[in-house]
Amino acid sequence: MKILKNQSIRGRLSLILISCTIAAVLLSAIFVNIAMNATFGKYMNDVQMQRDARIVEYFQQIYKKDGKWDQNSGEELMHEAYMSNYCLTLLDENKNVIWGMNPSNIYSDLSIHAGMGTDAGKGVYTSKTFDITVDGRIVGYVDIGQYYPVLLTEQDINFKNSINQGIIFSALYTIVITAVLGLVISKQFSRPIKKASDMSVELSKGNYGFRSDMKSSIAEINSLIESTNMLGEKLNSQDLLRKRLVADISHEIRTPLNILQNNIEAMIDGVLPVTEERLNSLNDEVVRFGKLLGNLNSLKQFDIEDSEYHFQNLQLDKLVKDVCEDFKPFANEKGVGLICDQSSGHYVEGDEDKLRQVFINLLSNAVKFNRDGGCVWVSVRENRDKVLVEIKDNGTGIKSDDLPFVFERLYRGDKSRHQTAGSGIGLTIVKNILSMHSASIGVESELNKGSTFTVSFDKATAS
Repeated sequence: MKILKNQSIRGRLSLILISCTIAAVLLSAIFVNIAMNATFGKYMNDVQMQRDARIVEYFQQIYKKDGKWDQNSGEELMHEAYMSNYCLTLLDENKNVIWGMNPSNIYSDLSIHAGMGTDAGKGVYTSKTFDITVDGRIVGYVDIGQYYPVLLTEQDINFKNSINQGIIFSALYTIVITAVLGLVISKQFSRPIKKASDMSVELSKGNYGFRSDMKSSIAEINSLIESTNMLGEKLNSQDLLRKRLVADISHEIRTPLNILQNNIEAMIDGVLPVTEERLNSLNDEVVRFGKLLGNLNSLKQFDIEDSEYHFQNLQLDKLVKDVCEDFKPFANEKGVGLICDQSSGHYVEGDEDKLRQVFINLLSNAVKFNRDGGCVWVSVRENRDKVLVEIKDNGTGIKSDDLPFVFERLYRGDKSRHQTAGSGIGLTIVKNILSMHSASIGVESELNKGSTFTVSFDKATAS
């Protein structure tokens, strides 16, 4: 068992195919041999019955010809009986022996005429007596005896042995051919699995760019390869995101610390005077640094599974409308128009405060990353058993390369968007809150043309 533990899938598959083939061929050979012996035995038994009928008929013809029995009646059959290893005894109608053969005369010659399935020299002599009838009257009897139920000639034995040899050689050839085919098939079958295994090993080593273009005619193997390729792409994306995240956090933390350190050292050395304006500027950097740490702490809070949610039946369109009204002064200040759909009667189950935070974040981004004179459209509608909230803007948009990562932690798209204030955790918080509501969010965007965020809730009835 220990030897098979680290066996390759090709070796194991080949072993299984060859083992199954050997078992199938051996069973087939055994069943064929049994069936052949049974059929051949029936055939020889029929031949023997025809022989007995022919002997009886022969004696009938002799009696019709001579009208009596004597020592010479049918004695010419003795030679045939001796050569065929059976004994004949002729009796009259009173069962008196007219002539008979001695069974011991044929016993010594049985070594080459053994019965089916019986070794020579171990037969038991048995005989059958047949009536000789002429014109409806029994005129005598003939006793036919032999040492085996079925007698085989040397030709019969050779024929039977040649069939058995044919079965054995056929089985051996079949096993060899099947073993070769098994090795070929197992190679074709295991090759894509081996590729997928090699790819997973490379991924485990951190080589996230490793891919396989192997194709298979087996759907499950194709699915395995495609899934492993997708895993590699996601791991590669996550690795790039991690590196970028580390760089961004390092930059965000290093900048205020450098400003503080340089200014304080300059004031200590007397290079810069200590003024209220300069102290206020340093305080702003401390506040900025504190906000960054607060944002990281917010992410930690949203990762806690037992965060408190107070679900209730609420009118979603009213909640969205209230958020829009609160945002209109901010939008006007930025020179951005805000249009909110006034349809009503859309209910969901959710935490009002948490959902308010979702739409505040989405509207904040829509206004913040818009252009002067731009517009934001907000609508609430139903689609079958869903309630959809759509927030659309015609602002800066998002690059297609950044779209898959907009909901990742601290991800803020291309570097140019860093000029706009933001921490990069708003959409992460949005997605976490919506996940707790069994809701989903999707985004469509085109650079310099705007973005559309669509939130989908399960529809509820008004309570």
